[in-house]
Amino acid sequence: MAEHHFYLTADWKGGRDGEGRISVGNLQAPISVPKEMNGPGVGTNPDEMLIGAAATCYLITLAAILQNRGIGVSDLHLESEGIVIMEGSSPRFQKIIHRPRITLEAEAAEEQIETVVVLAERAEKACMVSKAVQGNVEVLVEADVVIA
Repeated sequence: MAEHHFYLTADWKGGRDGEGRISVGNLQAPISVPKEMNGPGVGTNPDEMLIGAAATCYLITLAAILQNRGIGVSDLHLESEGIVIMEGSSPRFQKIIHRPRITLEAEAAEEQIETVVVLAERAEKACMVSKAVQGNVEVLVEADVVIA
């Protein structure tokens, strides 16, 4: 079994309203509590990073599944939404909704649309990040598949 290690370093100055910086692989970014949660809103934050991790994992997994099935895609676009709720005074990440727009190549058959919708759902279940949050965060897919 292959084992992969990823390392992140972080620095922080101040209390809850402070600011920090993270560095992990190709990502170096300032961090803080988001404005929506009464923070300074400087740089990114855990909520954006979780939705970013879920979205990029889903998108890469979906692209790989479509390629492995030999399905020609002319464009693959994704919009993802993260929903955080307050439970008393504690925030909780409730839901992530992925909305892929998959444009099949012009020569695709109409019947492929239904297959691609099923594969879009399957990609969410195969995504490593979705598996990691399973049971804690609901992840939904609302796929839109069209032919160019």
